[in-house]
Amino acid sequence: MQITGVAAVTDETFAELVLAAEGPVLVEFTADWCPPCRMMAPVLADIAREEAHRLKVVQLDVDRNPQTQATYAVLSMPTMMVFRNGEPVKSVVGARAKSRLLREFDDVL
Repeated sequence: MQITGVAAVTDETFAELVLAAEGPVLVEFTADWCPPCRMMAPVLADIAREEAHRLKVVQLDVDRNPQTQATYAVLSMPTMMVFRNGEPVKSVVGARAKSRLLREFDDVL
């Protein structure tokens, strides 16, 4: 499920669009069959729009991109992980409100 304003990344584009990005990148590891992932769509769309000045938001479909999922040992969806300078710096699992998600990632943004 593509979220408006949130780029999709793949195993092939992950290094270029996430690991080599300047500034922090929030990656949502998602799947079409995941109801909590669908709940996160409007939250991530809002964050992508409102926080564009300090944060890039992307999503990765784990069913279509198992290599990246395995590399970062993502077992539950949705998992939201912030990358900075090519490294994961913080992750959370499960759906949450926008304000809570931003508070949880505030120290790494």
